[in-house]
Amino acid sequence: MMGEGVQDTALPLRDIHLPEAISWWPPAPGWWLLLAIMLTGALLVWWWRAHQAAVRVRAVALNEWQRLLVEFQQQQDASRLVRELSILLRRVCLSYYPRTTVAGLTGEAWLRYLDSALPLPQTNPFSEGVGRLLLDAPYQQQTKGDVLALHALCGEWLRALPAVERGCNE
Repeated sequence: MMGEGVQDTALPLRDIHLPEAISWWPPAPGWWLLLAIMLTGALLVWWWRAHQAAVRVRAVALNEWQRLLVEFQQQQDASRLVRELSILLRRVCLSYYPRTTVAGLTGEAWLRYLDSALPLPQTNPFSEGVGRLLLDAPYQQQTKGDVLALHALCGEWLRALPAVERGCNE
């Protein structure tokens, strides 16, 4: 009979084998996607902050530039206007561009640097035009020259700043 034959032969069964433990490396594709999203988000936040810092520098500088004109119209002090414009341009450059690039610039090199930031550098309005007032006029009691043209030139220079250079000084 059937029951007797099965009892006589032992079945070769193996013990239960569990699968190996799941390794933590390499991660599943979902973790890679999450990492990519997080890195992209961090880069976007960094870029946005740098962009906003550059926009703020330009906006604050233009407000200061307008304030200087109002003060000049009230006080008629040309030497002070030129001195304040010189300080404003230097502060903007130190805030906007890498400090190592602009901090040491003086004299003719400074004027050439200001010319290079304008959209039409072939005219060289700082090193060959009214911008030369920035060399000596801040240190003189009486300023001879068209300070209103210098003010306009500085405003043009401020508006010509690129949308984002670095966003912070280094």
